[in-house]
Amino acid sequence: MSLESIGAVIENQSMATERAGLAQEDFLQVLLTQLTFQDPLEPLDNSEFLAQFAQLTNLAQTQQQNERLDALLTFQSSTQAVGLIGRTVEVQTEAGVSVGDVTTITFQNNSPLLTIQEADGGFITNVSLGQISVVR
Repeated sequence: MSLESIGAVIENQSMATERAGLAQEDFLQVLLTQLTFQDPLEPLDNSEFLAQFAQLTNLAQTQQQNERLDALLTFQSSTQAVGLIGRTVEVQTEAGVSVGDVTTITFQNNSPLLTIQEADGGFITNVSLGQISVVR
């Protein structure tokens, strides 16, 4: 999930996937393969086995913590966007820097997108929080 705040630099989805490493299912698959091919005359040491289960539990708890953190970040970006309604902002667009007032907010994939009304009456739509450089 890619979230952003005002002036933020966002990592793309592939970078987040690379950081994730092994998933819980991958860990279980490795553990089952290890048990399947272990030497019956020298079975896996109990302490090693418990350590691997502890790692599995730790992995599951870390994944739950990441999901909760994502939910918190979604809430924070939504709150930040609502606080901008009626405020004057500077927005980085492809045409350069524009200044205007935030008039509305829409949500797409749990990410807020702003509509900015410029001084000349024109509108800039689908502005993400990361495009805002200054709030006045």
